[in-house]
Amino acid sequence: MSHPQFFITPGAGEKLHGLLGYSQAVRIGDRVEISGQGGWNDDIEFPADLEDEIAQAFDNVERTLNTAGATWADVVSVDSYHLPDDPAYIGERPGRLMAEQFRKRMNGREPIWTELGVAALGAPGMRVEIRVTAVVPS
Repeated sequence: MSHPQFFITPGAGEKLHGLLGYSQAVRIGDRVEISGQGGWNDDIEFPADLEDEIAQAFDNVERTLNTAGATWADVVSVDSYHLPDDPAYIGERPGRLMAEQFRKRMNGREPIWTELGVAALGAPGMRVEIRVTAVVPS
């Protein structure tokens, strides 16, 4: 069995590592798991618009994957966590915006996806968090 290799994404990942002491990704053999990525910039600030926040979260996933030697083309599973529009329903907009990013970034690849509504996320102002698993070909 391969030993885990941990990765710290430049920018926000370095800040979060210093503040909270966790890594942004782990690679064990051909499998890459990343920690949840929010739509933050390198100063851990969030855009006002949800569309911009989701796009930035996808950018952060991509940057974290790249740090561990993977890309969106290697992604097999996506979990997304959303602050819902109301307690009974995440809302149409988050799912639509996520699907737009899938189409834009995955070039026809269709990983499995679980979309969850949650009561709170890890930082004030955060409305979405995305976590992925990738399998990198040998």
